[in-house]
Amino acid sequence: MSLAIFDLDNTLLNGDSDHAWGEFLCNKGIVNTAAYRQANDYFFQQYQAGTLDIFEFLEFALKPLSEQEPAALEQLHQEFMQTSVAPMMLDKAATLLQKHRDQGDYLLIITATNRFVTGPIAAALGVDHTLATEAEMIDGRYTGKVAGVPCFQAGKVERLDAWLAETGHSMDDSYFYSDSINDKPLLERVTHPVAVDPDERLKQAAEAQGWPIISLR
Repeated sequence: MSLAIFDLDNTLLNGDSDHAWGEFLCNKGIVNTAAYRQANDYFFQQYQAGTLDIFEFLEFALKPLSEQEPAALEQLHQEFMQTSVAPMMLDKAATLLQKHRDQGDYLLIITATNRFVTGPIAAALGVDHTLATEAEMIDGRYTGKVAGVPCFQAGKVERLDAWLAETGHSMDDSYFYSDSINDKPLLERVTHPVAVDPDERLKQAAEAQGWPIISLR
């Protein structure tokens, strides 16, 4: 059983669920709209440039989770799935996932976006497992802090290595699909790296390395 690993945002989705969740909070009036939108856009631009301070971003992104009751968050996420995520779903992504299922591969999403946002999306996509940045919970409520190693850049490799050691899965004949230069460390680890609708820096790296470049849009 080969591992077929997928980034989520701007790879399997036509958009970024992390940024979209911030926009959703702004549109619902749950946060200070002008200030939050400005910060949300600022961090997204840093991410795209490959210069994001992940801990600074997570302090910003996880704070709203700590300010809502879990039941309220669940209701908000259900609305978010319908209004924001559903339009990002890609038919070609579903076809690619099915292709790997038919090959008998193990489907793994690995994403820097926190599990609260991405867990239901991954479930809707029907993958076998998800590695995501974990938001700390104490006594059933989010604290606004990150738990463990953020699943970002080299942290994706660290989290994946820990999961491999725990589960016994192998990287032999493995695949990884991503759009972002932030994922270059993991793309270099797998047998079959694939750039998906890549940003300009990843496109250049893929062309230099001879990696396939595909589009799911």
